[in-house]
Amino acid sequence: MNVEKIFVVGAGLMGSGIAQTAIVSGYQVVLNDQNQAALDRAKTGIERALTREVEKGRMTAGERDNALTRLALDVTLEGARTSQLVIEAIYENLEAKQAIFSSLEDVCPPETIFASNTSSISLTALASATKRPSQVVGMHFFSPVPKMRLCEVIFGLLTAPEVLETVKEVGEKMGKTLILSDDKPGFIVNRALLPMLNEACVIVGSNIGTVEDVDNGMKLGCNHPMGPLELADMIGLDILLNVMKVLDSEYGEKYHPSMILRKMVTAGFLGRKSGAGFYIYENGKKMGVNPVLTQIHAL
Repeated sequence: MNVEKIFVVGAGLMGSGIAQTAIVSGYQVVLNDQNQAALDRAKTGIERALTREVEKGRMTAGERDNALTRLALDVTLEGARTSQLVIEAIYENLEAKQAIFSSLEDVCPPETIFASNTSSISLTALASATKRPSQVVGMHFFSPVPKMRLCEVIFGLLTAPEVLETVKEVGEKMGKTLILSDDKPGFIVNRALLPMLNEACVIVGSNIGTVEDVDNGMKLGCNHPMGPLELADMIGLDILLNVMKVLDSEYGEKYHPSMILRKMVTAGFLGRKSGAGFYIYENGKKMGVNPVLTQIHAL
C-alpha cells in the first residue's frame, strides 16, 4: 500500500517528533490531540526546530516552509478518515492505547494500518481491541525522533507480512534504520537497555556510587555517549518505571523496578520534562545533581 497521509495521535515529545520527521520526509501529516494547547505547543516546537535546521544549513528556508504546509492539527478524529497509516504515540498504558484504536475503527478506511509507538506493550493485545488485527504493528521510535536513526518494528501474532513491508518503506523514507522484533515485552532495545538503567538506579540507591560517578563510569569506562542516569532523565523516570513494571510482571524479579526509581517518581522527579530527576535542569540544560540525592550524605 502506498502511504501518503499519516495520522499521528498524541502531541507530546514523541508524537511531535514523529510528525516533524514525517513532514520533512514528504508525508502529509495530521497531528491529533484532545488538548488544543498541546497541539499549539507542538506546532511551535516543530517550527522552531526546522528554523534551527535552516540556520545550521541543513535545509533551506523553502524546504522548511514546504514541510510546514504538510502539517495539519486536529482535536477530532476526522483527519484519520483519509489516512493510510495511524501512528499512536500516547503514554504507555494498554487500555488507553486500545481505546484509541477502538475509537478509530469506524473512522478509518478498512485498509488503514494501525501502528503504535509503544516501547513495551504487546501488539497482539493492542490488536485485540480492533477488527483489523492483521493491520496492527509496532513502530517504536526513539527520542529525539528527528535525530535518532533507529525504528524498532514489532509484529504481533496476526500482523500481516504486507503490513510489515509497508511500515518498512515508511520508516526508510523517514531516514530510519529498521530492526524487527517479535512481540515479547521490552522487544529488543528496552529488553537490554532498561535493566541497565534500573541497575544504575540500584547502585545510587544502595550508596555504592554517586550519580556523577555512575554516569562517568559508563561514559568513560564503556564509551557510552551518555550516562545511564542522564539517559533515564531524558527518557522520563515515569516511563522507565512503567516499562520496568511491565517487564517485572512478565519476567519476574530480575526486572523489579528499584526503590529509588519508585521514590523519585512518587516525589514528582520525572527527569528533564519536570525540571528535575537525577539531575536538576533549567530550560532543558543540566545544572547539577538533584540535591535530594546528596543531602543525606551531607548530614
